Amino acid sequence: MRIAVWHNLPSGGGKRALYDHVRGLVARGYEVEAWCPPTADQSYLPLSDLVREHVIPLAIEIPKGAVALSQRLRPLHWSARSRLGAMNRHSLECARQIHANGFDLLFAGCCIFFHTPQIARFVKIPSVVYLQEPNRPFYESSPELPWVAMVWNWGDLLDFDFLSKALKRRLKLPGIRMQAREERISAMAFNRILVNSFFSRENVLRAFGVDSKVCYLGVDTDRFINQNKQREKFTICVAALLPTKNIELLIQSLAVIPAGRRPKLILVSNMIDEPYRVRIQELASTTGVDFELKYRITDAELMDLLNRAWVMLYAPRLEPFGYAPVEANACGLPVIAVAEGGVRESIQDGINGLLVDHDPQSMARTIERLLVDHELHQRLSQGARNVAQSKWSLRVAVDNLELSLKEVLTRLHPKIRENHEDSLLVDPAQV
Repeated sequence: MRIAVWHNLPSGGGKRALYDHVRGLVARGYEVEAWCPPTADQSYLPLSDLVREHVIPLAIEIPKGAVALSQRLRPLHWSARSRLGAMNRHSLECARQIHANGFDLLFAGCCIFFHTPQIARFVKIPSVVYLQEPNRPFYESSPELPWVAMVWNWGDLLDFDFLSKALKRRLKLPGIRMQAREERISAMAFNRILVNSFFSRENVLRAFGVDSKVCYLGVDTDRFINQNKQREKFTICVAALLPTKNIELLIQSLAVIPAGRRPKLILVSNMIDEPYRVRIQELASTTGVDFELKYRITDAELMDLLNRAWVMLYAPRLEPFGYAPVEANACGLPVIAVAEGGVRESIQDGINGLLVDHDPQSMARTIERLLVDHELHQRLSQGARNVAQSKWSLRVAVDNLELSLKEVLTRLHPKIRENHEDSLLVDPAQV
């Protein structure tokens, strides 16, 4: 099987998942090449270390004439339209090269602009996308859905700030509606959508009205291992420093614990929203929480921290899966996580971690309990490693992916289907 891979991913869990998938497929003898635009992160776990990767230009054209005037008046609408046109042209060129090289199947990752990539619309071979999540801001109230009319009263009509906010919202809405439409069309163009959890499967159905298949991710349990180092009384979180990762809850929870026994929090991050970073560091300073940010550290440094920390804290809002807790478990590190989203599938309460309410007091009590109950900590540490090896290993993940790709190819690729049907006619006694 010759597999063409496409992605437009930033650094983070999604890129690590794709890297591990490609590495696993190559190790099993499949011929793989990759395509991406220059906006994809080329420095973090580059696929070019594993396979040949083609970086195809992504040229956003600037409208002229009357359209240019409209662009100035409605910049968000035209920004979405321009990105859509550029991505379509890019995808068409990628598809041309993929067809010219005779690939059997397209395996696509997500896109930082359009979560569901357009590439499947242009290829004539079977296609599969690993969709980490739909475009969450379109479908979640965070803080409110973009489609919902604003609440207002007659007095608001005299408020300049309200009028400015209402105008920006109104100008933004056409671009959002266009992008949502295009992402649904792209989702329906793929022959199969793979997702990372049953929670994500429900979200895809809710957003696009189409079915998807759960294909759990895994971690390299030969690299992420329990090094049996002395555990130290500090906590760790591995997450992008973005508002959706909810780092403030971790700070607030630690602030509840008396200063004399309050552990430090180390945040390992590959992406930083600068205003949010300032907000978090100010919160840590005012609450007296010892907070340290580590940015873009190496895997060796990460594994060292995961092997020395006492517990991982994890509290993203509606996280589709939660890659970091599985990596922590592989290193024998228990996880205290908010019982939301896909984390409820990766963390089994009382087995490889503890699930808590979205509440600082609830998390603080659980942190303190784990700090003093060494027997519980040891039991969760052992359970974490056992669960990671049995359920979340990279071997199991690649097994599931390989099976899904073969099913699509067998069903849709004429030559493969004929060979498969012929093999079914062979008398087992003659083999």
